[in-house]
Amino acid sequence: MSKTMEYFLQYVKLDTQSDDTADMMPSTQKQHNLAGLLARQLEEMGAAEVVYDKEHCYVYATIPATSGCETAPTLGFIAHMDTSSAVSGEGVKPQVIKNYDGGDILLNQEENIIFHAADFPEVAAYRGQDLIVTDGTTLLGADDKAGVAEIMAACEYLLGHPEIKHGKLRIGFTPDEEIGRGADHFDVKLFHADYAYTVDGGAFGELENETFNAAAAKLTVYGRSVHPGSAKGKMINSMLIAYEFQNMLPVFQNPMYTEMYEGFFHLSNIVGDVEKTCAEYIIRDHDRELFEEKKQMFRRCADFLNQKYGEGTVAVDINDSYYNMKEVLKPHMHLIDNACDVMRELGTEPHITPIRGGTDGARLSYMGLPCPNLCTGGGNFHSRYEYVCVQSMEKVTQLLVMLAEKYAN
Repeated sequence: MSKTMEYFLQYVKLDTQSDDTADMMPSTQKQHNLAGLLARQLEEMGAAEVVYDKEHCYVYATIPATSGCETAPTLGFIAHMDTSSAVSGEGVKPQVIKNYDGGDILLNQEENIIFHAADFPEVAAYRGQDLIVTDGTTLLGADDKAGVAEIMAACEYLLGHPEIKHGKLRIGFTPDEEIGRGADHFDVKLFHADYAYTVDGGAFGELENETFNAAAAKLTVYGRSVHPGSAKGKMINSMLIAYEFQNMLPVFQNPMYTEMYEGFFHLSNIVGDVEKTCAEYIIRDHDRELFEEKKQMFRRCADFLNQKYGEGTVAVDINDSYYNMKEVLKPHMHLIDNACDVMRELGTEPHITPIRGGTDGARLSYMGLPCPNLCTGGGNFHSRYEYVCVQSMEKVTQLLVMLAEKYAN
């Protein structure tokens, strides 16, 4: 068993789901279980400057520069420890499928949960390789424990092979990335890297240097409850007005109908009754001008309904979450060029894609740490059908080692 795989199988068994309803940092105390383990393992393998921020649940460490490379740029590798709350992360039982034949996978015989290959055609590319899957009752946690394991294995390898020349490397593990808070208390000054990569992407060969511009929006509709038998002209049903608001948004600017650079409005949660309905949305677009237009459209819909039903019926609160990191990365395209070169050396043609989501790197780039995103080798994230390819994880570990070498020159 490779060290990358060994670390991964160990980490996914720890439940580290974050919780967007919590107002503390980290949002769940159980994330400390992985943070503490990583800090101990980094110390045991001989990493320097290991810092475990026990208040906010960050882990930092240094892999010292090899002799003669002390003046090379300091490069950082970052991954997040939490997993999504979309599917349970408790009691993960990973299964290793050796020499995958390209067909369906019976994840759970007792509950008859089947990974149908026809539903996920991209998995055909892994025929003849080894996959790690779930037992169908939880997510796997490859997002982003694959990235964590790959960084840890690369650190151990470099510390054990001092003949490999590299500059100073900084390692960072973050909490609460899945709920958009991973960079909230990240200490960029303490991290003190010139550049960094997050390791939080998909299939091997993917490389991402731009994200959505992102905002979180909350719609609150205030109604009036009256007995339905005598409600004419009196009742104001907040749920129906929220439904009307949703129908005013462009039908096809919805995640179900968009891809690549197409933005969207996404209704992620709604709770209500006649008197009050609260709906949560996320607004996304890669283009900053279109992003601003989407936010204005959201507000105009609310204004129209207030004119129709009375001022104060509908309230909207919009807060920007992060911006497209492409603008910050433009002066540092060597980060992309070097990653592409190494991927080709490893036998894969790089595939540069926009992130249809967010990473810690988006915010960190705007905090002064240019930070594109590397692949992890996983797929179907946030799902009971999540998987990761063992050979791809091993290649990502090699990628990190070779990038460290690149920046020694």
